[in-house]
Amino acid sequence: MSIRNLQYLFRPKSIAVLGASDTAGSLGAVLMKNLLDGNFSGPVMPLNPRHRTVNGMKAFDSVSELPTVPDLAVIATPPKTVPRLVAELSKAGTRAVIVITTGLARTSEERSALRQALLDAARPGLLRIVGPNCLGVLAPPAGLNASFAHRSPAAGKIAFIAQSGAVVASMLDWAQPQNVGFSHLVSLGDMVDVDFGDLLDYLATDPQTTAILLYIESVSHVRKFMSAARAAARMKPVIVVKAGRHAESARAAASHTGALAGTDDVYDAAFRRAGVLRVMTLQELFDAVEILAMGLHPAGDRLAVVTNGGGIGVLATDELIDRGGRLAALSPNSIERLNAVLPPTWSRSNPVDMVGDAPGSRYGHVLKVLAEDPNVDAVLVLNCPTAIASAKEAAQAVAEAAAACNNHTVLTSWLGEGSAREAREFLAARRIPSMETPEQAARAFMQLVRYRRSQSLLLETPASLPEAFNPDRRRARAIFQKVLDEGRAWLTEPEAKAVLTAYAIPVVSTLVAHDADEAARLARGIGGPVALKIVSPDILHKSDVGGVELDITGPDAVREAARQMFDRVCASRPGASIQGFSVQPTIRRPHALELFVGATEDPRFGPVILFGHGGAAAEQIDDTTIGLPPLNMHLACEMIERTRVLRLLKGFRNWPPANIDAVALTLVKVAQLVSDFAEITELDVNPLLADEAVLALDARIRVTPVSCGAVDRLAIRPYPKELEAPVVLDGRHLLVRPIRPEDESALQAAVEGLTQQEIRLRFFAPIKTLTHATAARFTQIDYDREMALVLATPDGEAPTAILGFAQLSLDPNIERAEYAVFVCHNMQGKGAATLLSRRLIDYASRRGIREIYADILRNNTRMLKLARELGFDCTSEPNERESVHATLLLRQARLR
Repeated sequence: MSIRNLQYLFRPKSIAVLGASDTAGSLGAVLMKNLLDGNFSGPVMPLNPRHRTVNGMKAFDSVSELPTVPDLAVIATPPKTVPRLVAELSKAGTRAVIVITTGLARTSEERSALRQALLDAARPGLLRIVGPNCLGVLAPPAGLNASFAHRSPAAGKIAFIAQSGAVVASMLDWAQPQNVGFSHLVSLGDMVDVDFGDLLDYLATDPQTTAILLYIESVSHVRKFMSAARAAARMKPVIVVKAGRHAESARAAASHTGALAGTDDVYDAAFRRAGVLRVMTLQELFDAVEILAMGLHPAGDRLAVVTNGGGIGVLATDELIDRGGRLAALSPNSIERLNAVLPPTWSRSNPVDMVGDAPGSRYGHVLKVLAEDPNVDAVLVLNCPTAIASAKEAAQAVAEAAAACNNHTVLTSWLGEGSAREAREFLAARRIPSMETPEQAARAFMQLVRYRRSQSLLLETPASLPEAFNPDRRRARAIFQKVLDEGRAWLTEPEAKAVLTAYAIPVVSTLVAHDADEAARLARGIGGPVALKIVSPDILHKSDVGGVELDITGPDAVREAARQMFDRVCASRPGASIQGFSVQPTIRRPHALELFVGATEDPRFGPVILFGHGGAAAEQIDDTTIGLPPLNMHLACEMIERTRVLRLLKGFRNWPPANIDAVALTLVKVAQLVSDFAEITELDVNPLLADEAVLALDARIRVTPVSCGAVDRLAIRPYPKELEAPVVLDGRHLLVRPIRPEDESALQAAVEGLTQQEIRLRFFAPIKTLTHATAARFTQIDYDREMALVLATPDGEAPTAILGFAQLSLDPNIERAEYAVFVCHNMQGKGAATLLSRRLIDYASRRGIREIYADILRNNTRMLKLARELGFDCTSEPNERESVHATLLLRQARLR
């Protein structure tokens, strides 16, 4: 449902409390008190058939007796009454409900039945449900406290969304002494309806929210979450703490929320892909709140540390390095300037130890020098209490120097209590973050760095594929179908290698012999040492009997080894299905690294791709990273960069560097393979040799019959290749296709070719060119939320030229879409705009979009004519003199 009716949840004009009470300490009494104390300006109507009045106000017996239909209802009644009350509210016209009640269901079957009952009850009125089993909802700017929280927070710009009510309560307790305010606080509880994706969509465009914090135990509706998180992260910081990182705590989270928690590494990959910053603990989340509230933006990860005590400088440095940061290398000019203002015994390096007697003036001088050093991205100032110098005086000097440093990133940590606490409060009041410990401060700095990196990753333009890649899907499908028809789950090694070959992944040449004599003949043809293995669906691992790879030289030796291997397997595996022997040359590549590429199915996020150090000891080396398909070259290279084996791939000593692009391309191909076939549940390529090229020595693939489409199970909608179509326009052979991330430079060139008048008509503003950030936003689209078709030169022609562009931006409810189109000079008047627009409208209709709209400048006569030809209703808004609003209602034919 996404954001529909959520405005009534956060900005209601009237509220009903079902289960309101006067009984001291009761849930109903606390709810009423919080609502009335929160300065909510509208009517609050208590409903309880056992009370005549509540808080001096008339109490009503039923929903039908309420004097007005409430926008929002809060339910705190016995479990068995909740579905009936939701149905009554929905029928009456209420638009949002918060179900505080707990204990509605105990088993997974009961939870499933309850969820459906509540959704069925809410559906007639499109009523939105938060909960059940939740603390409630708070929107301080609107004076709304529809919760049983023990504190009412101040209004602010930060939204906090959590599954756990206890975590929301803890955040409230922490925020008050820190002077941190909130725009929204929501306890989601069991998430039968409103979930993280819905609230991310709502808060992304909320002008009162500048940052979004999440406490997540599990994610429902994964694709919606990924789309919403990515959209929100492009607009404002999104920070998440994920509970249930290990198997035991994940089980605890599932029992608490009624949802299964996925593998933690997969969640980590999902957050990274969405541009969301992940922290590990609530303390780090609290730190993130404070650090984000200051609006700091370090240019990089080079930190200068200033301290009046060497030990605390070392503690900060250790934490910084552990978190992947760097100590800044101070410039010679800075060293010289510091020599002039510091005692002779100062450290003469970073950390800058100013010695324990450092007065405030010394802090100010040093901070000014470091802020002007081009090698320094941020400064961390530390202070431990001494009897010689004043902690408050040092804080005042730092605040004055920081104010003069043109918003240079400055963080602080004043250790201790008493005067240190006073100093921390002084700094915080001047928007300078001050942590209680050096470690906290170093972690907070690295949170800022990681957030900056995540935002940069969202805007990175991927390189084009280094070679043409056209998989033979028909061949792969035939192999999978044969295996499934035979009732098997595992492909044999030759079958798995044939699938890899269909996807242009280089494999060692593998021949299949049906008996020992044929194996000897094949070995003779190879003419060197060969690897010999049994081909059998029953024997998958090299550790299995008969599956041991044997390096053998000579046909006679091969024949004898094959017979002995066959006898061993028959003796140990009666009834095993033996199809023969695989014979392949033994590969000797002395400078090749052994890598691992794999895929598996996560119960939440669907297919995931794995990469790391391979070979027989891959599990012991434990150097693996995870990514979500689909992948491009940038995402694949980013996966490789997260592993330790990258240092080996880059070359070392006399070991030459490997072809990292070839490794990345293999990841892209494997991701495409598992994206194309829902049947694949497990895939291993181990080892994948990598030197100047790549070569797969071994492969395993597991399949299972499926009923869903391949695209449906992906957490991220892949490039919709089915929308590609060759066209002939004005005698030219061109291609209509969805836009791709690597089209950025071509789109920029197309816009640069437009006249200033054409640019003003299209973008409503005079611009000279599309910036990198803007062009990335147009090209790196979420195909689940947007669609842009381009008229381009055919793939294979370089460089790519874009001759026309048409775009739909869908609302989060996937019901309405904004439309825009432009065509380059040389294609105007030739039907290009009509062609792109009709293809886009057809897509929107099949996707289930109800309405397409566009705002068109009155003097854009060409666009107005096109809109009318396409069937748009063009009307002038009463208060709008310059533009015309065009709308097109569509017939819907749902496209999954």
